[in-house]
Formats: sequence, structure tokens, C-alpha cells
Amino acid sequence: MAEANVRDGIALSSGMRPMPLHRHLRDRLYLPISLWVTYAVTYFLAGTLMNQVGQWLEIARFTYWWQVITVYVLYMVPISVIFRRFPWWQQYLYGLFPMGLLEFGGYALHSSYAYPHNLLDRLFSERNFSLAMVLFFAAYFPLLNAVVSGLHGRLFRPRVPESTAAEPTGWTSR
Repeated sequence: MAEANVRDGIALSSGMRPMPLHRHLRDRLYLPISLWVTYAVTYFLAGTLMNQVGQWLEIARFTYWWQVITVYVLYMVPISVIFRRFPWWQQYLYGLFPMGLLEFGGYALHSSYAYPHNLLDRLFSERNFSLAMVLFFAAYFPLLNAVVSGLHGRLFRPRVPESTAAEPTGWTSR
């Protein structure tokens, strides 16, 4: 018999033991500082690039430059960290809701600007522009989680001391 994962502010772990929701989130968000920095830099660069591409192709842009930080680093990074242990398809599916809220809010509050008669309007119609943006940007969660994992693994891999790396297996130095 399957129960809901969250009920009355209590998160249920895989063993179905009650765990307070705040502790569950804290455990998911607890990462080494090097991993947080890798996430922040990666998402900032991706956001800056996408904002520029959106302007060059005249699809959409942020109203203010600093929105790259608030959207990509302060909003998307914590969501991405929470989703990082899920399979890629779950990351994408779970990412649709927060990206839908973000796109809806951005265009409703006019903090994002969609160029009139842009490429997406012509392909999918003006009524489907935000939906197309949500479907595209939800893919950032699995994609950038994979990029961050690869970058962090290469940049911060544990170093093996040279004296032990040169010794043959089974030999000890005296």
C-alpha cells in the first residue's frame, strides 16, 4: 500500500519512517562548498549565455541583467540540488512545475520580455510561447546536474599522494 511522500509536514523516507520536512530538505541541500560553487558558476554561465542567445535570436530576454543571478543561481540551483539524485527523466518531469511557475510569473509581472512575432511564436503560436519555454528550460535540471557532476568530479577529485601512487601493489615502503 503506497502512501504519500509528504503528509502533514512530515517527509517519509524510503523506510517509511516519519522525518520532519525541514530536516529532509536540509539533508538534500547539504553539499560541500566546492559543489555549491560549481553549481552557482555553471548555472550563472548557462543563464548568461541563454539570456544573450535569447536577445540575439530575438526570442526573449530578462528585463534586468541581475535576473540571471536571481533566476539561475538563487531559484534554479536549489531546485537542481534537490532533484540531483533522481533519474534524468524524473528531474525533467519534476522540473516542469517550478519552471512553469517561473515562466508564468516572469511574463505576468513583466520582468521577462518576449519579443513580438519571435521564432517560437511562429513555430508554436503566441499562445504556446510560455509552454514551449517551460518544456525547454525544464531540461536544464538533468542536463546541468550532469554537467556539474562531471565538472566537480574533474576539478575537485581527491589527490593521491605521489609516494603511494608510485609503489607497486602489495609493496610497502620502510
